[in-house]
Amino acid sequence: QVQLVESGGGLVQAGESLRLSCTAPGRTFNTYAMGWFRQPAQDREFVAVINWSGTSTHYADSVKGRFTISRNNADNAVTVELQMNSLKPEDTAVYYCGASSDDNWYYGRGFGSWGQGTQVTVSS
Repeated sequence: QVQLVESGGGLVQAGESLRLSCTAPGRTFNTYAMGWFRQPAQDREFVAVINWSGTSTHYADSVKGRFTISRNNADNAVTVELQMNSLKPEDTAVYYCGASSDDNWYYGRGFGSWGQGTQVTVSS
């Protein structure tokens, strides 16, 4: 099973920026929606999703206007990035990348193939 690999997390101060990256080798996920989710405590929550071609995106209200999701479908890998600006302490969480072939991907449904996650910590 192809697994996604996240990177780019770290410790920043409130108001600063981070860019997360997620890579899936091969062409398995070229036609899948991709998304970022986060887990501050016990429950994993939706952050942002993007369709297979990169022409449609959807964001959680809490990050709208601050985060931007993008993707690149290359021949040998799919890369999904999350640009996070104006970070707040409440953005602190482990961030996971996932893939979905569900018709309701727009609402964060059907995501799986999770990577190991990357920790984002925002200090006040």
